[in-house]
Amino acid sequence: MSVPAVERFEPASVAELTYARLRALILSGDAEAGARLGQVELAETLGVSRTPVREALRRLTGEGLVDEITNRGFRVADLGLDAVMRRLEVRVLLEPGIARLAAERARPEDLDALEALLEAEAHADSSTRHPDEAHDASRAFHILLARTTQNPELVSALEGLWIVEVGRRLLARRLAEPGWLAADVAEHRGILAAVAARDPDAAERLMREHVGGALVHWRAEQ
Repeated sequence: MSVPAVERFEPASVAELTYARLRALILSGDAEAGARLGQVELAETLGVSRTPVREALRRLTGEGLVDEITNRGFRVADLGLDAVMRRLEVRVLLEPGIARLAAERARPEDLDALEALLEAEAHADSSTRHPDEAHDASRAFHILLARTTQNPELVSALEGLWIVEVGRRLLARRLAEPGWLAADVAEHRGILAAVAARDPDAAERLMREHVGGALVHWRAEQ
């Protein structure tokens, strides 16, 4: 009995380890912004085939850590403040629309989940010993709000604009501002109240002010 030819595949552990090593290389700064990420060279360096390298690069592209340039391969993305500003400009345009849709589509269970995230962020506000917790709760609120729109494309777009490690690094700087985190929680509460009240105009306005405030802050830091 003949067996049809099938494409070989790499074990999941190899693919995951390749992704983790490349991600760590970029986030550590060892690979500078704009540096070429050659698949052949990386495969040889890591001792794996090109398949897990290619999969890792595409996954990292989706996370905003790598840029894919047509006919020129992959490059390390710019993760500096200028790049953060460009992403914030997109968020100022995107997230008010997300808040509007959330006010129109949020279900009771969505509102409960958003309230739980606010409590987590408020708890983090009581102690800055764990700044990553404050950042992660804040980011999770925005992502979950996007999920309440029931449009996965909006979720993917927002996740790609808000890179976890970059956000954590920036938040660590903002925590030096007295009362900043409490203000962030209060603004989130206002947005959630508008969503719960089914007031899309207010939700849109409050989100624009919220993200716009971050844009103004970091523009002054440039």
